[in-house]
Amino acid sequence: MESNRESARRSRKKKQQHLEELMSQLTQLQNQSTIWRERIESVGRNFHTLDAENNVLRAQMAELTERLDSLNSLTRFWADANGLAVDIPEIPDTLLEPWQLPYPIQPITASADMFQF
Repeated sequence: MESNRESARRSRKKKQQHLEELMSQLTQLQNQSTIWRERIESVGRNFHTLDAENNVLRAQMAELTERLDSLNSLTRFWADANGLAVDIPEIPDTLLEPWQLPYPIQPITASADMFQF
């Protein structure tokens, strides 16, 4: 009879300890969940901010491209009226063809003794 009581007491103690471990684990997981939720919300806010800035920059680029095209057109008209030859390169549409840079690529040259000390 005494051993049954002792066994039941150990069983209750073991269950209580297991419950405490589970509660501790639950608290830890809730804290991690809160941290991740805050990080995700922060990334979302940053994304929306950058997206808005990107849209403004695209609109500015479109406006400046249109102004440059207009100025190039006026320059060509003036050159034709005065009999001058003007070479104005076309501006690639970097939104449609992002691999075409709006400026020529300058090669980087290095001499053989550049890194000798």
